[in-house]
Amino acid sequence: MAEFQLVVPYKPMQTKVQLVGVCALLPIWSLFAPMALASFIVFLIKFPNESYLFYNILISLTLASIIFFGLLASALSEDNKIHISKNGLSFPPFLLPTLGFKRNWQWSELRTASIIEGHKGQQLVLGFQPNILLPLNIADLPKGHLEEFLLAVELWGTNCQRSDELIEFQRTIQSGSEQLSLGHTKMWQDELGRRFTVTTFVPLEPGKTLQNGRLKVVRQLAFGGLSAIYLVQKNETEMFVLKEAVVPPSAEPEVRQMAEQHLVREAKMLFGLRHPNIARVLDHFVEEDRHYLLIEYIHGQDLRQYVKQNGACAERPVLNWAMRIAEILQFLHSQEPPVVHRDLTPDNLVLKNDGTVVLIDFGASNEFVGTATGTLVGKQAYIAPEQLRGKTVPQSDLYALGGTLHYLLTGRDPVPLSQADIRAILPDISEDMENLVTLLTAFEKQDRMASAEQLIEHLRALEAKHNVPELAAAAAGSTASSEHKATAKSASDEAEA
Repeated sequence: MAEFQLVVPYKPMQTKVQLVGVCALLPIWSLFAPMALASFIVFLIKFPNESYLFYNILISLTLASIIFFGLLASALSEDNKIHISKNGLSFPPFLLPTLGFKRNWQWSELRTASIIEGHKGQQLVLGFQPNILLPLNIADLPKGHLEEFLLAVELWGTNCQRSDELIEFQRTIQSGSEQLSLGHTKMWQDELGRRFTVTTFVPLEPGKTLQNGRLKVVRQLAFGGLSAIYLVQKNETEMFVLKEAVVPPSAEPEVRQMAEQHLVREAKMLFGLRHPNIARVLDHFVEEDRHYLLIEYIHGQDLRQYVKQNGACAERPVLNWAMRIAEILQFLHSQEPPVVHRDLTPDNLVLKNDGTVVLIDFGASNEFVGTATGTLVGKQAYIAPEQLRGKTVPQSDLYALGGTLHYLLTGRDPVPLSQADIRAILPDISEDMENLVTLLTAFEKQDRMASAEQLIEHLRALEAKHNVPELAAAAAGSTASSEHKATAKSASDEAEA
């Protein structure tokens, strides 16, 4: 994939005045001075003894300086572009004095971004390390390019602290856009494509045995990035799910060691999770430099298969499933520290024959490996914006849940990195359901539903409003989360021992 390049014109008043001055003096430095210098050189060649050496040098330098400074001013006035890519930013020459005469900056050097009210109107102030502040006049940045500029800061400036004023300003201008421009779309696709990198990881073939023949691979269930999931048979009797994670040999030794330690810690953490709607992790082992989790096999079909077979779902069962999933997230997020799933999608939720929804896979154990190798955890359409920026929080799972509800109701994956507009697909959707999906998929996490607990309360209110008994029963079950948490802590302590 070709690297995305964004070019943002920036034309403050000083460059406009400079350009007018250069044009006004154009006849002098581009015509008169070159002709005069050429004529003077010819005169000196023909009459070398007719004038003093000092005056000859002075006149020649004066004319040459006029030409040089004219060309320099012309170049500076015409070069008014800010060049942006995933590697960094490059600013026009006239900003060099403000930037300490450094033109090219990496994203890791961008520390702050804010909007302030200056004497020239609103200004975008970028703070670079160590102590460089660059104010850019908002009025001098074209609106379409400004949106993409702010999006680039959000997307690639992972170390940058964006002020609340900037976030609100960005939300305002984005809400005024009817759709993403080609630049926006290409920027997201470039970043997603870069993070979903192709690797040389080769999954196991059916028939492959592990643990001295005790486990036999029956077939692959899923494969992508640096992990795979298999259906395996243990001792030729019981069926289990085996999740495989690989740290590539090409990784730096320090990174490889840290990733492996992280996988071990995650495995111990997953051992401690005990919840009726979460598939249990039963074992962790390493074989041929590959890490494996042996997971309880749940009979049923995942929600993606269910929708493909039965079509888009009605609102009532979707609300019931939403309550069950909210209970799962409440349990995970209430752990110490909170367990953020990071890969909540229809593919990882299985509907059992009795109607129970069970979470069957965790993306958390691959997070560090993905960070180290450039392979992003999660499906593109269900990734929250802050997760793409490497700042995953519990609300990132709520965003993924909103995307999952969108899929269940419409049969279509949501548009990546956007707030779901479900009424555009389902004009007859109820206002309550539309509001629920909208609240869960808000672009900025502060506009999103705050927690799984808040979501459960919201669903309880819908149950009371619409008299859906199944939701009441599901809500009553959520009170058992504290008991699950205590059980998890006890099991975790036993694993550590």
